[in-house]
Formats: sequence, C-alpha cells, structure tokens
Amino acid sequence: MDIVLVPGLWLDASSWDLVVPHLTDAGHTPRPLTLPGLESAETDRSGVHVADQVAAVVGAIDESAGQVILVGHSMGCAVAGAALDARVDKVAAVVYVGGWPAEPGMIPAKNFPTDGADLPPVPWEEFDEADVRDLDRATFEALLRPSPASLTSEPFELGDERRYSVPAVFVCPEYTAADLKEWVADGTESVAAIPKHKDATFVDLPTGHWPQLTKPAELAAIIGRSIGRSIGRSGQ
Repeated sequence: MDIVLVPGLWLDASSWDLVVPHLTDAGHTPRPLTLPGLESAETDRSGVHVADQVAAVVGAIDESAGQVILVGHSMGCAVAGAALDARVDKVAAVVYVGGWPAEPGMIPAKNFPTDGADLPPVPWEEFDEADVRDLDRATFEALLRPSPASLTSEPFELGDERRYSVPAVFVCPEYTAADLKEWVADGTESVAAIPKHKDATFVDLPTGHWPQLTKPAELAAIIGRSIGRSIGRSGQ
C-alpha cells in the first residue's frame, strides 16, 4: 500500500529518510513529500498558500492507484487532515504524529513569528527539553529551511465530515497519550477535532518531537500497524 508522508514545519521529504527503508522492507510504497515552499532555503515563498500545500498532498493521493495510508507530522497533521477532507474515499487510515488535524477556520501556526514571506525555524535554544529528546542538533539543523509565512495567517478550509470516520492513529512522542486525552477532556481548542473521530487510537512513542529522526523503526512499525485498522474501507 502507498504511504504518503507529510512533513511538518521547516522540513522536506528527506526528513523521512530513516523511516522509508523500514516501510519499504515491510512491503509498502512510501511516498515522502516536499511541500510547496520547502524546496530549498532560497525558495521564494511569497506566492505559496495553505491551499497549495494541501493540493500537493491531494495530488500525491490521486497519483496512487488504490487507497493510501496518510501520515502527517506536527503542522503536517493539519495539512494531511485537509487533504483527507478532500479525498476521504481514497484514504484508508490517517496517522497523526506529534500533532492533530485542524478544525475548519483554524490557523494552527498563527503564533509563530515570520520574516516577510518566511516562517523561519525556531532556534534550538527555544525548544523545550522534551521536544529535542534523543535528537542530534547538527543533523536536525542541517535539514531546516523556512516554511511559508502564509501558514501563520491562512485558515484551513474543510467541508466533508466523513473524515471523522476514517481510522485515525495519534502518535504521542514528547507528550503522552494520557496528556493528549486530558487536553481533549479539558476542551483545549487546538485538539477540538480529536473527540469527533469515531475510530481513534492513541499510541505512546517516548522520544522528542521528531520521532522520524529519533525512533524511525518504531514509528515505521506504528504506521505499518495502522494498515490493519484500515481493512474493510477499500469496499466503501
């Protein structure tokens, strides 16, 4: 099965390089994406919009012959969730790693500082210790480039509530599944979409915010197990 891998802020397709071999060895076809605006540090991001990033994921889904497993990381969870909304019938299951989908009208990255058309990477020193657990600083920083500033101002548009019926796995790295469930119970606005999911699984993966870099084999195994949750959707 094709597995579409959507990176979060400041990262391109290469951020999934350590995960891809594990998925391939398990017989899957991983498709890591570089979203518009992330082609290089020098890319002109002034004309890149949220809709362009969503469209890139939708395009990858459409290029697959059958259903796909859709994986998003961090801010990429919101992008993946919007692509799911556009192609509900083509997604067998969705895996949200270190993040969650947006609700209509939300701007998940609204509090990040921008520099013109760029949303620059957060300096290492500003991350919490939990975020960078197990992470090699030099390796991480070599991957980074700005994301489009539009992510801080443009809301996500969604319209197909069937997305809540697609099996969803929430991978919890620098926080626990218990933490996430507590935020949901407290009515935290950013996680408002989670209790609407009819088939949600919560999985702890103790590490930092980027398990694709720090625990790639373990993350690949979780993604692989999500395929079992998708059985039966191919007939819908």
